[in-house]
Amino acid sequence: MTPHPNELDKRRIERALERRARYRYVSPRVVGVESGYKVESPCCSRNIDTQGGIIDIALLAYHARERLWGLYRKNHEADEWLLVDALETLPEALNILAEDTDRRFWQ
Repeated sequence: MTPHPNELDKRRIERALERRARYRYVSPRVVGVESGYKVESPCCSRNIDTQGGIIDIALLAYHARERLWGLYRKNHEADEWLLVDALETLPEALNILAEDTDRRFWQ
């Protein structure tokens, strides 16, 4: 099993973000964290940060024991991560993140 974070998965996430449906004109950044990756981006909608600063978008955490990827969205008011789904593969999680039909991530 490949440890997380790693450069290959980081590049896969960056490529998936290029095909996202929302806020395509901002440049998100993928940051390695202890168990996976955090996606952060300038807040161009000004809904979360009126100054347009960098905000958390999503957390992709690999849970080795369960062999699942946890996809989390940020509740900015409570400053906590909320589980959206637990998925078997990273591409499944990336599809949900890129589509974001309910604006759970790209607010």
